[in-house]
Amino acid sequence: MPSIADEIASRRTFAIISHPDAGKTTLTEKLLLYTGTIQSAGSVKGKSSAKHAVSDWMDIEKQRGISVTSSVLQFTYGGCCVNILDTPGHQDFSEDTYRTLMAADAAVMVIDGAKGVEAQTVKLFRVCALRGIPIFTFVNKLDRETRDPFELMEEIENVLGIGTCPMNWPIGNGKNFRGVFDRASRYVLAFEGDGRANASKKVNEVEAELGDPALDELIGAENHRNLMDDIELLDGAADEFDFDAVRAGKLSPVFFGSALTNFGVEPFLKDFLRLAPAPSAHTDALTGEPVDPATDAFSGFVFKIQANMDKNHRDRIAFVRICSGKFERGMDALHVQGNRKIKLATGTAMMADDRATVDEAYAGDIVGLFDPGIFSIGDTVCAPSRRVQYAGIPTFAPEHFARVSQVDTLKRKQFVKGMEELAQEGAIQIFRELGAGMESVIVGVVGELQFEVLEQRLLSEYRVNVRRQALGYTDIRWIANEPGAIDVKALNLTRDTLRVEDMRGGKLLLFTSPWNVDWATEHNPELKLSEFGNVTF
Repeated sequence: MPSIADEIASRRTFAIISHPDAGKTTLTEKLLLYTGTIQSAGSVKGKSSAKHAVSDWMDIEKQRGISVTSSVLQFTYGGCCVNILDTPGHQDFSEDTYRTLMAADAAVMVIDGAKGVEAQTVKLFRVCALRGIPIFTFVNKLDRETRDPFELMEEIENVLGIGTCPMNWPIGNGKNFRGVFDRASRYVLAFEGDGRANASKKVNEVEAELGDPALDELIGAENHRNLMDDIELLDGAADEFDFDAVRAGKLSPVFFGSALTNFGVEPFLKDFLRLAPAPSAHTDALTGEPVDPATDAFSGFVFKIQANMDKNHRDRIAFVRICSGKFERGMDALHVQGNRKIKLATGTAMMADDRATVDEAYAGDIVGLFDPGIFSIGDTVCAPSRRVQYAGIPTFAPEHFARVSQVDTLKRKQFVKGMEELAQEGAIQIFRELGAGMESVIVGVVGELQFEVLEQRLLSEYRVNVRRQALGYTDIRWIANEPGAIDVKALNLTRDTLRVEDMRGGKLLLFTSPWNVDWATEHNPELKLSEFGNVTF
């Protein structure tokens, strides 16, 4: 029977990141297809199809073919238990992605071979770089016209500041795409597509050695000559593979392929599982010491809360990344922030919105815990015998604001419940003017599309219609003075500065311009303002 250490060593937990439309969700589904987890993939682009991506479970995701919430997907393959954190591709939901990256031990960065490194990729890469986790690159869409691979490699290095080491090399692209050359085995994996994106068909891979005359017929004489020249150049000039540099996030192994046509996905998965790290140690904020994942004492932190995944039961699920030890259904645990003992009666394994009860899980796994309303993002749960506390997850400053109120005043209870639960998820931030009630609240979001998701979820999950009025505030500051140390109502502020409080009673100021922020600090010397909210919902 495998020991706890053996179980944890077999875990691989990673997030997939990309700019919208680079093919992140398609790659995720083809990984599930190859592992036998699903039998056919949803047609992300096929608007006429009734199918949708298995990792996209919200109504708005199915309608638009985009990911706007993180999904947790688990499968076993090649002796590994794999946890994929499929993150939102749309930039308006980058905050959810940032939080999810806190739970990952590695990241797969999907890049569109025609567009290269795009804006959202840069933002997400920086978060990965701050954590120092390994980053693997999958250059996608080789079945379409793409940029020169040498040019793509140079852009990744210059824009992202990370070294690259191509693990394979493309042979042509678009209509001339003939396969890839695997640098380790020195074989060509030939592409034999039928011109269609058949989601249930695995493309055949034919092995042939570089320089073999038979390759002239297989991939074309010109392609063969170009490939030999490229490989000679790579062998002499490209960065050598350095396992330690990969683990430190300094060197990114690069793979080329086409997720849509299933080509290159399985070789990538095999290499990734061989190179990616087992669960890494997280630091105990109480002692400053790393917590050994293989210790017997269970611990983990909440990185995501999702309400109403089961609309019939109006449930709330807290997604917990297990950091150490073993989770067992029914075990006693300590909710550190609430300083109370709780019983983890039910653990849930996820496949998007499908779920199954789990009796045990190990460090690196993601389990869903039923949340009666006690958890917040960033909270720690641990064995009562060994108290640990992991660092909280910071709150992002909203960039867009609107006043939101219910249309039907008789549905105030549903409105308040919906707003509070969605705020606890971290999907939105809500504020109210000092002394005001919840009949009308101010909603802050990172991206405009979050307003649309808010309205749709309030209607479909809480049966509440709302009206929204855009507000002209551009800057938000948390008042960092000790509670009660300053009279917020007596502050000398410009007329269009708004005094608000969050749902935990924290005091904030909303400004219409940076000039108004300067006015507040100049005319109130005792006032301390912070651009960052250390409060988490």
